[in-house]
Amino acid sequence: MRFFIFLFILLIGVIAYLNIYNQGYLIFHLTQEISFEIPVVALILFSMAFGGLIVIAGVGIQEVKNLFLHWKAATRQKREARIRETYTAALNALLAKRQSEAQELFERLLEMDPNHVESLWRLGNLKRQEKNFVEAIRLHRKARTLDERNVEVLLALAKDLEEAQRPEEAIQILMDVLKADSMNLTALAWARDLYVKLNRWEEAHQAQERIMKMTLAPEEASREKALYLGIKYELGRLYMEKGMRDQARKYFKGTIRLDRNFLPGYIGLGEASIQEGKQEHAAELWEKAYHLTSNIILLHRLEDLFVDMGEPEKIIRIYQGAVAKDPSDRVLKFYLGKLYYRLEMLEDAFEVLSGIDVSDERFPDLYKLLGSLYLRQGDLKSAVEEFKKALSLKKRVVVPYYCPVCDYHTLQWSGRCPRCGQWNTFGASPIVVPKPQEKRSLSHVWDAGRIGGEVSSDVPMPRSTLGGRAGHA
Repeated sequence: MRFFIFLFILLIGVIAYLNIYNQGYLIFHLTQEISFEIPVVALILFSMAFGGLIVIAGVGIQEVKNLFLHWKAATRQKREARIRETYTAALNALLAKRQSEAQELFERLLEMDPNHVESLWRLGNLKRQEKNFVEAIRLHRKARTLDERNVEVLLALAKDLEEAQRPEEAIQILMDVLKADSMNLTALAWARDLYVKLNRWEEAHQAQERIMKMTLAPEEASREKALYLGIKYELGRLYMEKGMRDQARKYFKGTIRLDRNFLPGYIGLGEASIQEGKQEHAAELWEKAYHLTSNIILLHRLEDLFVDMGEPEKIIRIYQGAVAKDPSDRVLKFYLGKLYYRLEMLEDAFEVLSGIDVSDERFPDLYKLLGSLYLRQGDLKSAVEEFKKALSLKKRVVVPYYCPVCDYHTLQWSGRCPRCGQWNTFGASPIVVPKPQEKRSLSHVWDAGRIGGEVSSDVPMPRSTLGGRAGHA
């Protein structure tokens, strides 16, 4: 304050000093006709006063502006605090499984801030859970326009579209994710699964090849290899259906190079030769494959092939060689006896079948064959006893094919189980196999919470009807 008083006195002194040496007047013209004289010192004082007013006005405006900005910031902070409080309450309700309360809070938050991306995303997820796919898609698409690179939003939108039975659109969203991040394993595996579901095997194969080049944990790598084999096999079948057998062979051979025990690959190669009328080549291939894998399903294929060719003695020789190599194998003996029965070689059939150890009483088809043999020999009493043993087994057995993963039984062989969706699982046994207490879940293959992320847990497992030849009755 004293400084300003001193400054004012100093200013008066300066003006007084200037007035001594500047006592003249200036003519000040307002217009051409209107003018007046004004002392020089008065003009100086007026100019200083005018400049002071401008400074004061400027300072005042700046202060008003600062006050307004402070008020605006305080209002914004209060609004953001309410939004945070509401969002936290909504999350707590969501974690506590109070879905309706959480939904109401997210809707209230969006009234305060219609562009709150997190709320749009979570509310969209809740709408999807209610099967309100239209609203879920709307919310997630709006969130996407606000944050185009938000992967969570994009994957949520893909899930909406998939559950709304719009898989093609879901794939396009996943492709958008991969454009931004080509190494996104979640999006790539998900797109692969959708291609499998749509039987688009070429695209599925391309996606799986990319996955196989990525660094995976050992368990994941094993699962992905199994899928890779299955997709290669299906691609081979696709080319077979198109009559492109050379291309089909390329993929069937590819499966065998990856896993020499992959039965569908051998079956596919043999069928390609049969389609070309090269039955002998198919028989030679399947026989070599049997000696390599010991898979009895190959003997079933050889049996049908040689019987159709009118050369049953060849399959008899193969069966006899297999039994001689492993005399304790009851299943091989059963199928040899069954072949004899099929060929009306009843004495040979009886000799082989009656010599099988059935102490565990889990061989219903053996009892049925023995009963039929006794009937044809006129031994009604023995036939009845054998049929009683077969009927005493409460569990129904379907010979010869079953999937041990999901306990699916069928008369028709397939490279892929139509129930659980896994490839190369079918086995063949006339012995009743106890059902597992719980069927193994295959969600690791078809989850949207698949490798590389945790997006979803209820993506439906794709099913397809795969062809195959009828099994042995």
